[in-house]
Amino acid sequence: MRYGYLHQTYGKGTDHRQKDHLSDVAEVYAGDACQGALEKLPVFQIPENTENMYLLSVLELVQAITALYPKATVSNVGESDILLSYAPQPKKEKKLILWAKILFVSAVLFCGAATTIMCFHSDTQLPLIFQNYYAMAYGENTELPKLVTIPYSLGLVVGILVFFNHFSKFALSKDPTPIEVEMTTYEKETITSTIEQLGRKKREEKQ
Repeated sequence: MRYGYLHQTYGKGTDHRQKDHLSDVAEVYAGDACQGALEKLPVFQIPENTENMYLLSVLELVQAITALYPKATVSNVGESDILLSYAPQPKKEKKLILWAKILFVSAVLFCGAATTIMCFHSDTQLPLIFQNYYAMAYGENTELPKLVTIPYSLGLVVGILVFFNHFSKFALSKDPTPIEVEMTTYEKETITSTIEQLGRKKREEKQ
């Protein structure tokens, strides 16, 4: 093999195997002659049979490849670090516990959102504003004019659904929702922080 190309992402998810091969942590292209041997090349051995996370550098992949093919030229077109998550056994969460978590989170979000909306209405004196609108339009003073409050309530629900662009299996567009964007950002920041912590620990062990 003369030239080879590596492409890898931050991590490959949780695995329950103690030995990772090159194809488990990266995509490799080296031509038909060497492709199979490189994909089966061992690159990392899990040191302990306990659930943990490990950091694998692209330099370690290059060292493993050049050890097998000393004259090879390796080009990395992906990330410089790979995050490995190991679990001795695949995780199986009970459906009852899963649904309990979903209901708990839903209840917390519902109560929090309702409290936020009520506090906003209280701070801005929205009921008084509705009374003034109704009085200007019809010349009558009504404490809670349903002609104004009901359309406002329906518009609030529709506005939230349109903003989050997701309701059950229906969506107005294929763009990611604000929640999905925030979850992606959180996931990236968590992975970056974990890589930095494991990298710092790795450097301290070498000293």
